[in-house]
Amino acid sequence: MPMAATTTIKPLLPLSLSPNKSCSYSIPSSSSFISCNPISDSTATFSLLHSNRPRGQISVSVAFNPQGNFDISMFEDEGNSSKLEPPMPPTEGRFDVILDNDAIRNLDLSPFHSATGITSPTLAEPKEFLERTIGFTINYTREDPRDPRELSEFPDIRLWFVRLDAAYPWLPVLLDWRAGELARYAAMLVPHQMSMKMGIVFNPEALELFIMNKVFVVYTWFKQHNVQKPRLKTSDMARMLGFGIEDRLFDLVDRESS
Repeated sequence: MPMAATTTIKPLLPLSLSPNKSCSYSIPSSSSFISCNPISDSTATFSLLHSNRPRGQISVSVAFNPQGNFDISMFEDEGNSSKLEPPMPPTEGRFDVILDNDAIRNLDLSPFHSATGITSPTLAEPKEFLERTIGFTINYTREDPRDPRELSEFPDIRLWFVRLDAAYPWLPVLLDWRAGELARYAAMLVPHQMSMKMGIVFNPEALELFIMNKVFVVYTWFKQHNVQKPRLKTSDMARMLGFGIEDRLFDLVDRESS
């Protein structure tokens, strides 16, 4: 596949974000890579949530498949651009949820129900979905074909994912991580702005809150279903977005629920 041409936009910072602190996610086109790098030497808000990289450098790469045509390197310095590795393909045999404009605008979750067989949060069993994983194919027709926005910038698409997440809050752990579905899912729910130099620029506090919320939800859900190694699997999910979870956090949750 030919390399997409590089497009450049002036980087933007999200509202309420100081100029020396941000999280940036790079987005190449039909296959992207995600990196989260605090620009300053800052630490995470939560003492039990920490970056799994040296201070000042939180970086994680996964394939990501947004709509667009970009080839961007993280923090592109002049003469110091890194070449992106080939993307990981979608997991073979995964549950593929196909969305179109009608489903999105009507907040219709039936494409998810029919693709996965999950029709109620109480009926889903983690094991099969952890093995096969879940992904999304978004066939969204723009009203203006020249609209340059990414899928995560369309309010109606984001609202559909907000509704899905409200119904199935543990869903991120079942997604096809290696094909970038966790990265795209986070982009649908976490405030961010687009930068062609730094990709998706997340509000770091919002990203931390998103991760902590999912850690609590997923860990509790795993324990309810007697999933083996729930701490490890929950921590792996957080690590995909560049954060590590200390065992002390799980100890506190276990103590409260016992």
